[in-house]
Amino acid sequence: MEKYIIKPDYESAGLESHKFNAYVECVTLKISDEIGLRKRPAVIICPGGGYEYLSDRESEAVAMRFASYGINAFILNYSISSPFPAALLEIAETVKFIRNNFEKWDIDPEKIILCGFSAGGHLAASLGTLWKNSYLKNIIGDTSLSRPNGLILSYPVITSGEFGHKGSIESLLGKTPTKEMLDLISLEKQVSDDTPKTFIWHCADDNCVPIENTLKFIEELSSKHIPFEAHIFPYGGHGLALCDEATAARDEHINRTCSQWFNLAVDWLRREFK
Repeated sequence: MEKYIIKPDYESAGLESHKFNAYVECVTLKISDEIGLRKRPAVIICPGGGYEYLSDRESEAVAMRFASYGINAFILNYSISSPFPAALLEIAETVKFIRNNFEKWDIDPEKIILCGFSAGGHLAASLGTLWKNSYLKNIIGDTSLSRPNGLILSYPVITSGEFGHKGSIESLLGKTPTKEMLDLISLEKQVSDDTPKTFIWHCADDNCVPIENTLKFIEELSSKHIPFEAHIFPYGGHGLALCDEATAARDEHINRTCSQWFNLAVDWLRREFK
């Protein structure tokens, strides 16, 4: 796989750039004279792991699955165990990088979708809700090229409140965050008219990242009239990835009912981004 180093302007956020090593891996279809130019959608995959590690199960296999459907995929290996907003700057820079190089990969620059799992879902939704926020603009200036066109969120961490995933929030903000920062990363509070259309799914029996994370997010999407498609499956717990043998570490990661999410997400993408 091609690999590209992602180097946003960390210093503008008061961070030291030498402490970070984000990069993006490309799982893209080659440009073929036989097939011709297609202006394919692009999906940027953000694996989960509580902002403490990056799950292999939510990475390469997911990218390969998207590519098999004619969707160019990119895996963002963002900084972990790192202070906010390092990962946010990295995903913003990644969207900008792919949009600026759309011809290289035969991508439609208006079909760049973020696909995040668990804490990676929080990262994807962070850019989705904050890309036009003054907080991000004050750091990087013009954010228009970092605008995601859509979100695919799998059992995402959303809130920093009662139903938040404590480990993810602590990894981002440390043990003594201010209320202002807790509110900023509580993404149900950041949904605006500029939040992109969203596909989201979760399991009702998730005891790691409670279902309320998704419910709070879609409630706010609905109140702002942002188009969304949501699927709540009754059983499956947390961290199912593709829900089949490709990503299963143990038998309970295979769930034929929940495995529908991928084809549903592809159908949503093709419908909403014709």
